[in-house]
Amino acid sequence: MNRYEKAKTDILDYLKLSLPDTLYYHSYSHVLDVLKAAEYIAEKEGVSESDLELLRIAVLYHDSGFTVDSKEHEKLSCEIAHNRLPAFGFSYNEIEKICHIIMATKYPHAPAGLLEEIICDADLDYLGRDDFFEIGRTLLSELNEAGRFKTEKDWNHFQEKFLSSHKYFTKTAKELRRDKKLEHLEKIRESLKE
Repeated sequence: MNRYEKAKTDILDYLKLSLPDTLYYHSYSHVLDVLKAAEYIAEKEGVSESDLELLRIAVLYHDSGFTVDSKEHEKLSCEIAHNRLPAFGFSYNEIEKICHIIMATKYPHAPAGLLEEIICDADLDYLGRDDFFEIGRTLLSELNEAGRFKTEKDWNHFQEKFLSSHKYFTKTAKELRRDKKLEHLEKIRESLKE
């Protein structure tokens, strides 16, 4: 097993054991979903093997901070990466690059390079997919654990505002997801008229 596979097994085992049960959206499944999207986008965007390894690790760690706290979870994810990744042969400089990629997922997004653009697009890939409303329900359930929304209309206003301000960064994500995302936005706007 190479260092990526070892680190992947380690962090996925950690997430399975440590993520709170109330994280219906920011879950183990979400991490695997983002990994799949990131790998696809990276392939289409021509990312090198060495950069792909760092991107994959960043994706696997990007929400690990939720095991500690939801506030500033990106920063906490980087602390976890710095604590765990040296055991698998990742250098300080590589971990710093991984952390820059992770920090790009902090909203509002401001990616500074292709790998950061890819993780941002992969993290919100579902916005432009057919399972958008289904996955959105898991986010609603998670946010409602903290009493975030009182009504369905409040949730739809939040979604409308979020989708209106969101943008994909990579050519691949724009071509693949933007049109469907706009369809979802239109459906939400229609529901707000009712």
